[in-house]
Amino acid sequence: MVQSLGYLRESASQTAGPYVHIGCTPNFAGINGIFATDLGSGPLVNDKTKGERITVRGFVYDGTGTPLRDAMVEIWQADADGFYNSPSETRGKADPNFTGWGRQPGDMQTGEFAFETIKPGRAPFRENDPRLMAPHILFWIVARGINIGLQTRMYFSDEEAANAEDPILSRIEHRVRIPTLVGRRESNIVTFDIRLQGENETIFFDM
Repeated sequence: MVQSLGYLRESASQTAGPYVHIGCTPNFAGINGIFATDLGSGPLVNDKTKGERITVRGFVYDGTGTPLRDAMVEIWQADADGFYNSPSETRGKADPNFTGWGRQPGDMQTGEFAFETIKPGRAPFRENDPRLMAPHILFWIVARGINIGLQTRMYFSDEEAANAEDPILSRIEHRVRIPTLVGRRESNIVTFDIRLQGENETIFFDM
């Protein structure tokens, strides 16, 4: 559930530059003593979190098919019952043992990112709208050369029925591109690769 920030003026766009890891995840970059831990780097779950544990992992690829080693990925999702850990959540109380948000830099050697989380529940499409979205995780990606962070979604390959009736997926005109939004699930591992350009380019949303 994204909060409305209409009262804030948008600042000028700039590329992230080559220092995303240094600025946002200094401990990961080997710069210690600024923050005890990097914001968003802690676990999304603990031993009391409700829901099915999963690991979401993947790579961010550029237009040549090369994994980016300086990308940073954030995720935002509902809890197992479909509630968001947000002040804007009015339908009920979200799981207090689930943060719902995380941040991970791509590995500096391989570019891989990974999140230990839970499979989210279904949430309403809009307030007072009876339609439910399929389980999904929101992704925000930033890297060198990207002016504005890119936003996309990851749906689950084991939710074909829910995906077929999802109000967002049903609006996509080019149906052949929908698989770029679906994470491949094998046991408790969900693989979701993000392609910025070229063949099988991921669908990004203007939000």
